[in-house]
Amino acid sequence: MGKMDEMIVVAPREQVFAREARTFHGVQDEQGQIQEILGTIADTYTEKRRGDAEEDPSWKQPIPYVVIRKGEKLYAYERLAGGGEGRLHNKLSLGFGGHMNAEAGVSTFQELLHTNADRELEEELHISSLEEAEMQALGLINDDNNAVGEVHLGILYTFVLPEHVDVQVKETEQIRGFWTNVEELSQPEIYERLETWSQFVVDILDK
Repeated sequence: MGKMDEMIVVAPREQVFAREARTFHGVQDEQGQIQEILGTIADTYTEKRRGDAEEDPSWKQPIPYVVIRKGEKLYAYERLAGGGEGRLHNKLSLGFGGHMNAEAGVSTFQELLHTNADRELEEELHISSLEEAEMQALGLINDDNNAVGEVHLGILYTFVLPEHVDVQVKETEQIRGFWTNVEELSQPEIYERLETWSQFVVDILDK
């Protein structure tokens, strides 16, 4: 089965955004709005073939978007030309995550979210002690101004790690990982290379 035939979790845009009454651009960090949107996703999500969902903005794909942090340091990465998503080659990013899949035996959407986030981190990174991570919710990310963003909705978390925990990317032919900070990421020549969602993260962390 090709990746575009994978069945992924989606939710109807019209209901998620309450017929656009809850639409936002960038990061939504108001807790009331976050809980309303996540509650609607929990009540309305279904599965759809990925290839169809990627071409249909009437559905939003909830994506766990996890930022790895140690104190003031952030783990960033560059998508190399060997990676599969051509729209993102040579871009810089802060977030690890991906499409969600339904899981048998998972009783709540929050549990499904955490299960998928953990799976994505384990697929993409070597973290020497993931159980020591402190997971903190930051908000939701939405950007309808480009083809990638209009079909996705980011659920933004940070994983705060102790200094002694080591982090390395697994797919070194597709991704180059490195530690940086908000000050460096805010420099124009770096900021302009960031994926849009990562620009939003830098903006909120730089407040």
